[in-house]
Amino acid sequence: MKNRKIPMRKDVVTGKMAPKKELVRIVRDSEGNVSIDETGKKSGRGAYVSINVDVAKKAKAQHAFEKTFSVTVPDEFYDELIEYVDHKQARKELFENGQ
Repeated sequence: MKNRKIPMRKDVVTGKMAPKKELVRIVRDSEGNVSIDETGKKSGRGAYVSINVDVAKKAKAQHAFEKTFSVTVPDEFYDELIEYVDHKQARKELFENGQ
């Protein structure tokens, strides 16, 4: 059986390459709005961050997405990102340990 290629993406905070499934996509649309892309299919410029609360907090401290997208990103977005990543991380740990 043929091995499938695993898509890799770069985390904008740590600079490390990781499988796409282990990252969260953040997208800036044509109007300059920044949002979390839960499906990974929204149109616009995308950037990735690890499913790790510490990395998400570091992104807030460094204003990582303001630098990446060259737009002003409110602190509420970073708080939403931290909450979303915390939820995803908890689900990941729950289902990995359940198997």
